[in-house]
Amino acid sequence: MLGSNKIVAFVPTRDAVKARAFYEGVLGLRFVNDDGFALVLDANGTMVRVAKAPEFKPLPFTILGWQVSGIEKIVAALQGKGVNFERFGFFEQDKLGIWTAPTGDKVAWFKDPDGNMLSVSQHV
Repeated sequence: MLGSNKIVAFVPTRDAVKARAFYEGVLGLRFVNDDGFALVLDANGTMVRVAKAPEFKPLPFTILGWQVSGIEKIVAALQGKGVNFERFGFFEQDKLGIWTAPTGDKVAWFKDPDGNMLSVSQHV
């Protein structure tokens, strides 16, 4: 029923100004509008609503991610824009913070200004 419909992604924020600067200025999403409830951004045809939420606790797992090719170049470019990638002690990550799964898939995690866990991943 919903398989042929577009996904709308939601991410909470306490500070819409910082969130817009990050999602638009750092990550490169296209700002569409601020409807009063959320910042509406376009991520290559997917609507991302950065919802204004005065109180929430960021979750300890990924809530939004991007599938990329050339993950090393993407991670390096984001680091060049000041993005810090997370390091976890329970698996091995390379010097950029990229983990390679046994399948060959690669993932790197980072947080937005509100502490929401985001990721970039490259799949084989």
